[in-house]
Amino acid sequence: MQEIHPNYESCTILCTGCNTSYETRSTNVKGYHVEICSACHPFFTGKQRLLDTAGRVERFNRKYRKGDTVEAVAAAAAAAAAAVAAASAPSAPAENA
Repeated sequence: MQEIHPNYESCTILCTGCNTSYETRSTNVKGYHVEICSACHPFFTGKQRLLDTAGRVERFNRKYRKGDTVEAVAAAAAAAAAAVAAASAPSAPAENA
């Protein structure tokens, strides 16, 4: 009889968002890297926090953008970072006139 099933061994799952590691069993012994897990996902924690400032859309646009120079891409990234910083900064209370 042939052995057709893969080996089921222990492996590590590493969350790159919060640097938490989990031990589990899988046929992939190299392990897994995930961007978000139950320890840092807003649905499970009840807290909203910004994990990735650039985001997937900006990462996709940077990867597949054609014809842009390095300076233009760097300027766009700096503008996006400034917008995120401005959005996360607490607003000053309005003065009564």
